[in-house]
Amino acid sequence: MNKNYYAILMAGGVGSRFWPVSTSDFPKQFHDMLGSGDTLIQKTFSRLAKIIPVENILILTNERYNELVLEQLPMVKQEQVLLEPAMRNTAPCILYASLKIQKTNPNAVMVVAPSDHWIEDEDEFAKNLKQCFDFCEKEDALLTLGIQPTFPNTGFGYIEYDETDKNPIKKVNQFREKPDYETAKNFLEAGNFLWNGGIFIWSVKSISSAFEKFQPQMNSLFLKGVESYNTYSEKEFIEKNYANAENISIDYAILENAKNVYVLPATFDWNDLGTWGQLHEKIDKDEFNNGVINAKVILENASNNIIRSDANKIIVIDGLHDYIIVDKEGVLMIYPKSKEQDIKRITALANEL
Repeated sequence: MNKNYYAILMAGGVGSRFWPVSTSDFPKQFHDMLGSGDTLIQKTFSRLAKIIPVENILILTNERYNELVLEQLPMVKQEQVLLEPAMRNTAPCILYASLKIQKTNPNAVMVVAPSDHWIEDEDEFAKNLKQCFDFCEKEDALLTLGIQPTFPNTGFGYIEYDETDKNPIKKVNQFREKPDYETAKNFLEAGNFLWNGGIFIWSVKSISSAFEKFQPQMNSLFLKGVESYNTYSEKEFIEKNYANAENISIDYAILENAKNVYVLPATFDWNDLGTWGQLHEKIDKDEFNNGVINAKVILENASNNIIRSDANKIIVIDGLHDYIIVDKEGVLMIYPKSKEQDIKRITALANEL
């Protein structure tokens, strides 16, 4: 394996739209959401380990999830788990991890990947990733893997690339915010728009240069700790300084400002598994489009439902269509799929009870 290949695995999110399974104490990346036998973070780690040395995969997460990471990824050492003492979005943690990697290996190229996405063709993913690494080793480029849109989704940001660029890896014109439905339809018709899947590839030289140029204050803050990185004093520096970083995403901090941004249209199937409805798309279903995870069911006059239970109990459903039915310890949720974006609000209400 190429010792210059690194990965930053983002595993700090809460996944509140998957309540009541995903909670702030035990978020969705640590659950077997698909009923496959592996949790999402385990699937993502093994996918990256096909091309990246295990010791070069860093996991970025919140302090409270440290034990969960080590328990689910026993091949990982504590020094590979980077703990955020405060929630500061993606830019600060990516800068922190990048400076650590650069100190170890100034020739490194890295991928930044969410820990909770679903990718079916893992060999194709590895092929796309190798293509991106090859490009970033030669070019001063900030590269993202764009996802081919299959319908006018209003829940994703979009990447507009130069339609005249005939190269496999294309120059990005601009990033677009989550659109309304009509705008999303126009994007699909235009043909040069991709979903922003949040997977980024670059060399440490390129990303360090970008932070120096576009985020000098944040860059200066984290550079103060360079001597301590990869030593026993790193933890003290991060605990003292991390919360002083601006709360900003890598998209706003760097990618929307830089001119050397490129995209490779991905050739693998992808789903960000952001909602119960998206999970329903990816699991096996019966002839009436009911998807069942870990439950024993009797279904009559029921269609297009997703049913999940952690308990070994029988669930009987009659007359329900297009519903999310989740049984989890002290919570039973029976909720219309059409209102799944409201689950975040419901979670807040439940926390007040």
